[in-house]
Amino acid sequence: MPQPPAAEPPLYLPPHLTAGHWRRAGRALLAKMIGEFSYEELLTPTPGTAADEYLLALPAAEYRFTARRGAYGSWRVDPDSVRCTDPEGPDPLRFLPHARHALGLRGETTGHLIRELTATLTADARQLATALTAAELADLDHPGLEGRQDGHPWIVPNKGRIGFSAGDTARWAPEARTPRPLPWIAVHRRLAQYRGVPGLERPEQLYARELDDPDALRAALGPAADDYLLLPVHPWQWDETVLPLFAPWIASGEIVPLPSDGDPRLPQQSIRSFFNTAHPERCTVKLPLAILNTLVWRGLPTERTLAAPAVTAWIHGLRDADPYLRDECRVILLGEIASVTVDHPLYRELPEAPYQYKELLGAIWREPLGPALTADERARTLAALLQTGSDGRALAAELIARSGLTPAAWTARLFSALLPPLLHFLYRYGLVFSPHGENAIVVFDGRERPTRLAVKDFVDDVNLSDQDLPELRDLPPEVDDVLLREGPQGLCQFLHSGLFIGVLRYLAPLLEAQTGLPETEFWALLRAEVHRYQERFPGLHERFELFDLFRPRIDRLCLNRNRLLLDGYQDRPHRPHAARYGTVPNALVTLEADLPGQRSRIVTPAP
Repeated sequence: MPQPPAAEPPLYLPPHLTAGHWRRAGRALLAKMIGEFSYEELLTPTPGTAADEYLLALPAAEYRFTARRGAYGSWRVDPDSVRCTDPEGPDPLRFLPHARHALGLRGETTGHLIRELTATLTADARQLATALTAAELADLDHPGLEGRQDGHPWIVPNKGRIGFSAGDTARWAPEARTPRPLPWIAVHRRLAQYRGVPGLERPEQLYARELDDPDALRAALGPAADDYLLLPVHPWQWDETVLPLFAPWIASGEIVPLPSDGDPRLPQQSIRSFFNTAHPERCTVKLPLAILNTLVWRGLPTERTLAAPAVTAWIHGLRDADPYLRDECRVILLGEIASVTVDHPLYRELPEAPYQYKELLGAIWREPLGPALTADERARTLAALLQTGSDGRALAAELIARSGLTPAAWTARLFSALLPPLLHFLYRYGLVFSPHGENAIVVFDGRERPTRLAVKDFVDDVNLSDQDLPELRDLPPEVDDVLLREGPQGLCQFLHSGLFIGVLRYLAPLLEAQTGLPETEFWALLRAEVHRYQERFPGLHERFELFDLFRPRIDRLCLNRNRLLLDGYQDRPHRPHAARYGTVPNALVTLEADLPGQRSRIVTPAP
């Protein structure tokens, strides 16, 4: 007899999608939209009749809200203050059609952006439904905190993840907080290349370190096993990208699926990087994902993946030969110590093809943080310090209370951990990292006092000076070929936009609201740390003038303007870069504050 059809599984319905969570997430996102779009001068609110009140008059609706102007010309909009004439009330998704003409959006951009904003709101609602108190956040370790963060503070559609379904997000997003094993594949050396730092020159050295039983994975390859390289693959990427696009080489046996290594892996905020939760001493793996999130497709560029270990070896060499970085700062550099790159044979021959097709398959192994910490140290990304618990208390406020320090003293400790190694790489070596909230990791002692810095993501986010500096004349060719060169102010911009604007302009008002530390004092403490470094190394005075962090105004980088007006959602052969639009006042020189034993001589200008 014929068998009855199998029952279809029930439709997936996220349990956190409730009206209350949706409204609360929507208010927060709408305030962020107004504030960040105004910061980038995509919108121009006008002053209202009351103090700190502003009006945004759009063709279909009028919005009123209260906001405070902050450092670098920023806007901090109170989510509960937003009112509008739309009968449906303040809603971020309805705001976009209302504002699209004022924003100058094309129709196709608006359509895709609504999708990204809806996905972001859905993720935000999930975070609200499962939020922890500040004290509970403070008790989490570094991997545990990764799934508790709000995402990029500056980019509005920061969890768009175009390509992921709702079910994919439930399984693989950081906020899912679910470790899962990754399958491995074997790729013939005709398609794949391996690179490793000294000590890991041969792939067998890496596999012996990272796998319990490498031979068990290689057994399916038979006598030809030495002709293949092994690497983990994201299950979503295999299903959506590798199987459809590499089908000819799967059919030929040049790409062979293998079992999992069995180790559960927890996604970081970047989605494509994974902690090993069973063996924390093993590497973090970074895998390509053909999803569009924030500004770019989240693949692994071939040339950069190949060069990653060489870049790591060079940067490690700078630190290890420099007593200040090595012994005083004790900076931790989480190097990308091995990589496997798999080029698509057809797209490799098409330089004009969209860049997403040149970043499809490969893996990078990055040093884990745990072994670099002492027994009483704890680490948190800088981005984690921007989080607020379900009780309304900021994680940073909780850490300050536990430290026993005053807010000013704790903040000074934070800056003394962050800035000296970053400044030393800039001034001494003409090199900058991109110290944004996920790349910069703060190490705390047992009393929750910031002590030192860990940095990651070298090959993607390290840039060099274009000046003829002696320290950059004899670079290894594979390093020189891949790292980008920037003018002096371009290098300074990585500190200004990546750290000062991208993180600290959000932390400053948070500390003022929750600990009473005035914003002007916050920026004065930052300025004092830069001066302290410069006084420590007077012989570098020419570099201080070359890489001048104290220009009164700096370029305004615009992360949202890029998506809304420049690149939109179009395909292009090269990765896009952040837009520049106008200038903003430099908070290092334009805010007045009293510090013990000194007085600023520059006053705050009007916003």
